[in-house]
Amino acid sequence: MNQYLNFDKMITPAIIKIIFWIGVAVSVITGLIMIISGAASPWGGGLQVISGLFVMFLGPLVTRIYCELLILFFKMQQSLNEISSKLDVEEEEYRANA
Repeated sequence: MNQYLNFDKMITPAIIKIIFWIGVAVSVITGLIMIISGAASPWGGGLQVISGLFVMFLGPLVTRIYCELLILFFKMQQSLNEISSKLDVEEEEYRANA
């Protein structure tokens, strides 16, 4: 619990996974709605059907890339914390030996 209060452990990476699945669902549902409304259009919604297909297939890909970039920032922060803790240990050993 103390790790969460001191912001030593991040909870956002777990939330990003949920955001990813919500983004995928929204992309697929939006694409389906665009396809259905384009197909039901009396003026011929061929462009809307094609746009719906792009949203359905490229939306999850773009969502994945966005979420991976967010996770990358947290992995960088985690690596920097590990480097900092190793440097602290080495500094303590150096002072003990000096």
